Amino acid sequence: MLRTNLEHVTTDKEFKDLIGGNDNVIVCCGRMGPMCVPVYSAMETMESKYDHVKFTDMDFDTPVANNIRALPEVQGFMGLPFTVYFKKGKVVEATTSIQTPEQIKGILDEHFGR
Repeated sequence: MLRTNLEHVTTDKEFKDLIGGNDNVIVCCGRMGPMCVPVYSAMETMESKYDHVKFTDMDFDTPVANNIRALPEVQGFMGLPFTVYFKKGKVVEATTSIQTPEQIKGILDEHFGR
């Protein structure tokens, strides 16, 4: 289990319900490592500023992560975390490795608005 203050996605049903039941979703799939923790922290900070976006995380080393690892948009990714942005159930952006708060904010603003 990831030790963050984000909502954790732990089952295939939760993932399906999350993507199907929310227009704007960000899922950060990773571990508690040096490339992932700054992304989780940035997401935790931004969550209150983007109340129309669902901020979640997912443990990379669990079966539910197959939902992210199987996406065509992440097939060439080499570093963690895999951060995937969904709009109305469709992937609109996917990033790999550490992202700065500014980079995350830019993606949120571009695809989900303020």
